[in-house]
Amino acid sequence: MAQLGLVALLVRDYDEAIDFYTGALGFTLREDLPQGDKRWVVVAPPGGQTGLLLARAATPEQEARVGDQFGGRVGFFLDVDDFAAAHTRMTAAGVHFEEEPRHEVYGTVAVFRDLYGNRWDLLQVT
Repeated sequence: MAQLGLVALLVRDYDEAIDFYTGALGFTLREDLPQGDKRWVVVAPPGGQTGLLLARAATPEQEARVGDQFGGRVGFFLDVDDFAAAHTRMTAAGVHFEEEPRHEVYGTVAVFRDLYGNRWDLLQVT
């Protein structure tokens, strides 16, 4: 059986990214290992299998893509069991939601941006 283990996300700074993903989003810091001038930093939702590899932008080309890895569209989907509780906690932590929660045929959803501007769906599937 195969599964998606990690997805790389370009960030400006390891520590500010760790603070946002573990603080505002409630992710768990799985790994933070030094590798010379880089670090191997992995965060993930509690209990989640797939993690985010926080990759510090190292070239001008990468720096230009921080916050816009998906050309302005939603690129990440954070599934939760209790949308209302997650939305309330994230809003209190300063997460910027672009819209009020809405109910679709597949569940409850609202788009938010991470600290760099990447667009995410907060989603509770019905």
